[in-house]
Amino acid sequence: MVGTGYVGLTTGACLATLGHRVVCADTDRHKVERLRRGEVDILEPRLPELVREGLDLGRLEFVPDTRAAVADADVVFLCLPTPMGVGGAADLAAVEAVADQIRDELPHGSVVVNKSTVPVGTAERVAALLDRPDVAVVSNPEFLREGYAVRDFLHPDRIVVGAADQDAARRVAGLYAGLDAPLVLTDAAGAELAKYAANFFLAMKLSFANNLATLCEHFGADVDHVLAGIGHDPRIGSAFLRPGPGWGGSCLPKDTHALLTICQESGVDFPLLGATIETNVEHQRRLVERVVAGCTPGDGSLHGVRLAVLGLAFKAGTSDLRDSPALAIARLLKERGAELHAYDPALTETRPDLSDLLTLADTPEAALRGARACLVLTEWPEFRDLDWEHIAGLLGSPHVYDFRNLLDPERLRRAGLTCEGIGRTPAMAS
Repeated sequence: MVGTGYVGLTTGACLATLGHRVVCADTDRHKVERLRRGEVDILEPRLPELVREGLDLGRLEFVPDTRAAVADADVVFLCLPTPMGVGGAADLAAVEAVADQIRDELPHGSVVVNKSTVPVGTAERVAALLDRPDVAVVSNPEFLREGYAVRDFLHPDRIVVGAADQDAARRVAGLYAGLDAPLVLTDAAGAELAKYAANFFLAMKLSFANNLATLCEHFGADVDHVLAGIGHDPRIGSAFLRPGPGWGGSCLPKDTHALLTICQESGVDFPLLGATIETNVEHQRRLVERVVAGCTPGDGSLHGVRLAVLGLAFKAGTSDLRDSPALAIARLLKERGAELHAYDPALTETRPDLSDLLTLADTPEAALRGARACLVLTEWPEFRDLDWEHIAGLLGSPHVYDFRNLLDPERLRRAGLTCEGIGRTPAMAS
């Protein structure tokens, strides 16, 4: 397993649980030492327990030497970052560097697996870089949700494996023996495209829900009721039909932009993809304008206005800030002059990378005290259970913008607060 991020560490620990011997390589020696002690920095349910179990059973090993890790491997998984590069294309520098590094160390007849999300044609690119006719390259995309990664691995809804060499594809599929899930065997291009298509479709559903919420606000309808009315249709489904502050995270933004770049470079017109991305950007601008309109006398400036932000992670259950919609909205507010104080239960230490944007508080009350308004931007359940009657006395004015539709508007109304959600009629204080 080359790479011990969310995908690499989860895949390694879960494969060890299935009975395989797994060696995980990472260039960060300090991280390797922590993992050897069973210390997992990633906030992911059950993952620390599986890592310690693998170590105790001798099935899981962590090393800082990639070449040594692959020297006697039957299958080598590349679990490497593929961030958004120039122009939106996926940056394959890490994948290509590792392919060059391990070329001469791979055992005869071994299989290299692209587990990272990569553009169509990457399996062929890696095979060319390796230049090892005796080594097959397989695409086996992951479909793991942060906060549910272990559960998604051990209880998958599908396993997708693609390769030009179908015998190699079946070898990789055999690693998942015992898991009850449909197996999709295809070519490498099909597997690579399936991952991008899945994330695009999820992003599209989220953009649809946010646009629908705007329509509901116009007609005075409740978006939750409308979405319930369509989500029970099995052809549509309720998953990802939930309005919020926009979509983000480690996958959807980079993967939608990468797919758009692929389409443009291929001359394939896919207007729905571009509209999905632009809808997300425009939705966040619109939410910021609502805050500006409610907190300023009309000049459009938030200069000197203190705002409290509850939640910075891109979703509850994780500490991941990558492309977080909460941070995207915070930056837009900061550009308008706002003074931001924020709290997130997963961020308990000082974050120098956030210091120019906001002040990180160690309690919700510290963030809320004296604020002109409160914005709920991550759906942490504990925010629902805050003492809102007490908070009403801390805030400088009674405005709460619940951009996750998490809170009970009636409870906040009784506390003397206004609660303005998305696609809902505001519950006004009496």
